[in-house]
Amino acid sequence: MDSLTDSVFFAYAVVCTVGLFAGALGGIIGFGTTIILMPLLVHFFGPLHAVPIVALVAIVANISRVVIWFKAIDWRVCLVYNCAAVPSVILGANTLVLLSPRWIDLILGCFLLAMIPIRRKLREMNFKLKLWEMAIVGAGIGYLTGVVASTGAINTPFFLAYGLVKGAFIGTEAASSFFMFVAKGITFHQLGVLDMEIIGQGLLIGAFVLIGSAFSKRFVLNLSEKVFLQLMEGVMFVSGVSILAMAW
Repeated sequence: MDSLTDSVFFAYAVVCTVGLFAGALGGIIGFGTTIILMPLLVHFFGPLHAVPIVALVAIVANISRVVIWFKAIDWRVCLVYNCAAVPSVILGANTLVLLSPRWIDLILGCFLLAMIPIRRKLREMNFKLKLWEMAIVGAGIGYLTGVVASTGAINTPFFLAYGLVKGAFIGTEAASSFFMFVAKGITFHQLGVLDMEIIGQGLLIGAFVLIGSAFSKRFVLNLSEKVFLQLMEGVMFVSGVSILAMAW
C-alpha cells in the first residue's frame, strides 16, 4: 500500500511540476501546454483518462490567458469562430468515443510540421483571412478538437493570418478555445467519460498550469514580434514531432 501511495504521489508531483513549466510556456506563445502534458498524462493515468483531463486543464489554462490579455481580445473573431466551432467540437467528441484517433494524430503531426514553411510563405505573400473565413476555420478546428487532445498549435497560422500577434493573438485564441473545451467537457460528461476523479485531477493539474501562466505576461511584452513568431515555430515543430511520436 505504501508503495502504491508513493507511486501516486510521484505521478502527481511530476505532472504538476511540468504543469508549471507548461503553463508558463503556453502563456508566452498561446499554446503548447496540453501537448507538453499529454505524454505524461497518458503514461501515468492511461489514454482513456488523459483526453478528458487535458480538456479540463485546457479550460483552466485558457481562463488564465483570457484574464491576463482581456483588454487585447478581439471578441468579434471569438464570436464568429465559436458559432461554428462549438457545434463541431460536440460532433468531434462523439466521434472520439467511436474511433481511434491515431490516424488523425498522424495527419495533425504532419500538418503542423508542414505549416512552418507554409506559414512563412504565406507571410511573405502577406496572406490574410477575413472575419467570415474564421467561421470556416472554427468548424474544422472545432471538429478536430473534439477528436484529439489538443489543436492549439493548428489554430496558430489562422489567427496570425487574421492579423493577431502577441497579446491579441494569445487572448483571442484562448477565449475562442475556452468555449470549445467547455463544450467538449460537457459532451464528455454526458457520454459518461468524465467522472469526479478525472475532474479533480484536471483541476489540480490546471491549478499549477494557472500559476505558471501568471508569470508569462512580462515575457510576452518584452518579446519582439520576430522572436515571438520564431518561438512559436519552434514549439510547432516540437508539437508536430510529439504528436507523431504519440500516434506511433
